[in-house]
Amino acid sequence: MAALMLGELPALERLYDRYASLVFSVSLRVLYDRQLAEDVTQEVFLRLWRRPQSYDPGRGRLLSWLMSVTRNRAIDERRRLTRRSRSEQVQEPLHEPVREPSVVDDPQIALALAELRRVVRQAMSVLPPAQREVIEFGYFGGLTQTEISARTGVPLGTVKTRVRLALCKLRSTLGDFDGGALE
Repeated sequence: MAALMLGELPALERLYDRYASLVFSVSLRVLYDRQLAEDVTQEVFLRLWRRPQSYDPGRGRLLSWLMSVTRNRAIDERRRLTRRSRSEQVQEPLHEPVREPSVVDDPQIALALAELRRVVRQAMSVLPPAQREVIEFGYFGGLTQTEISARTGVPLGTVKTRVRLALCKLRSTLGDFDGGALE
């Protein structure tokens, strides 16, 4: 990141090589469209190149920040498509679900990702069902808290409380996890 902040293109290339498949995978999981996921991946790395100072190492790991930026950008794109389809009054789904790519070129990253998935699944499994549900809808389904409230019939304040409690528990559970090859 220090080299990137100095405008060194090879630093961006190294970060892209290391994280592009993960960024693409997260985008694809939210968008269900390969082309849109590729666009989001490009936008995330373009943002990193143009504004590397937007990452604050004091607030967390680079991987966490990158995943947050990716998820937020993918959700924004999904909402834009939803608004467009509503305005065009199209009744059929925008995209066919696409399977998430499972092949990662770097075996070390593939191993670290597998370990990360295992650790996150374990952490999710200890959450109470109501908290797990809101996290799955919000972070893996791309829904806003308002949309979660409407879908589940749970008051918005309760959804917000469940999300906050779940994130606190996950942060506590995952706090000691070292991403290994991912960082």
